[in-house]
Amino acid sequence: MARRKLIYEGKAKILYEGPEPGTLIQYFKDDATAFNGERHEVVEGKGVLNNRLSEFFMLALANVGIPTHFIRRLNMREQLVREAEMIPLEVVVRNFAAGSLTRRLGMDEGTQLPRPLVEFYLKDDSLGDPIVAEEHIAAFGWASQQEIDEMVNLALRVNDVLSGLFFGVGIRLVDFKIEIGRIWENDYPRLIVADEISPDSCRLWDIRTGRKLDKDVFRHELGDLADAYTEVARRFGLLPANGFPKRPTLVN
Repeated sequence: MARRKLIYEGKAKILYEGPEPGTLIQYFKDDATAFNGERHEVVEGKGVLNNRLSEFFMLALANVGIPTHFIRRLNMREQLVREAEMIPLEVVVRNFAAGSLTRRLGMDEGTQLPRPLVEFYLKDDSLGDPIVAEEHIAAFGWASQQEIDEMVNLALRVNDVLSGLFFGVGIRLVDFKIEIGRIWENDYPRLIVADEISPDSCRLWDIRTGRKLDKDVFRHELGDLADAYTEVARRFGLLPANGFPKRPTLVN
């Protein structure tokens, strides 16, 4: 078997050169990290679950016209995706107070926000992924003002879709982060949702019990992370009787 060309390896995923120009193979690892890599463990099966869940959410976005990098799932751990020029920002949407927002503003965890709040963070582990203002983004050339406005609109559209999906299975979408990339069409840039959407990138609470079903289980040692992610997949009907993720049906 020919050795694949490694493009990038992050904390939770590996990118390899794809089979066609403009494509990549995205491999989901079992590694779980927290606090910018200060805590690290290998959680068996995590990559399989995140691969399947991210596929499910990316297809849901595509079905309502939200552009993403996802092309298709290749196997239990890999996806074929479009190569994109990544904007060096994490775009966070918050519906309820949690995490750094509660620490910065002294809010009680779980407080419902008056409207979804969109924040930008510079993607740089060495700096602790600091929060940045739109003025920083424009001034330092990370994105144009038009792109900033488009990122906000894109993030809010994603929030509408995901909030509805999770509410339908009894889960509260507290907050989430997405990453956005540019693809070029006829010399014009187009923004798409890239990276992944999974319990690694969302805060998810059971509506009835408040049980956490996301990476906070690992961050704060609240139980078994694989069990939490499996519960999310189970509620969406993605786990057949033998426990392996099944392939979804794409609605035309």
